[in-house]
Amino acid sequence: MSDLAPTTGGAAATTDGDNRYKAVQQKLKTLGQAMDLASNELEALLRGMRQNAQRAEGLAVDIANAELDRKFIEMTNQVAVALGGAAVEVQKLHETAQEVSGLATDARRTHARLYEGLDTIRSGRKERTPKPGFFAH
Repeated sequence: MSDLAPTTGGAAATTDGDNRYKAVQQKLKTLGQAMDLASNELEALLRGMRQNAQRAEGLAVDIANAELDRKFIEMTNQVAVALGGAAVEVQKLHETAQEVSGLATDARRTHARLYEGLDTIRSGRKERTPKPGFFAH
């Protein structure tokens, strides 16, 4: 099995039309957790890519010291450079996952601050409440 295969199974946030307070809170929580998980996996991938790039560089030196054909040295150096470049992009992705996780947490807090009181009132009464937008027409 490839090292790039996911090591853990994170639940994706559902994208249904349920916009009730608790459902939105759960979706934001799930998104934040998924981004945290992705961030951790990307960090592990980044470490592995950097280690492999260093190994490839060392291998290129060993090949040169063994006086093998120059094309093997060049190919091995190209692999090291490619891994280093890919590691830079994985670092950017890792930072983005961390940012999205933080933004999801912030959105969840803001949503709770704005709507938790309303949800408490609406959930505690027997009468049904009109759907959002009912009074806007």
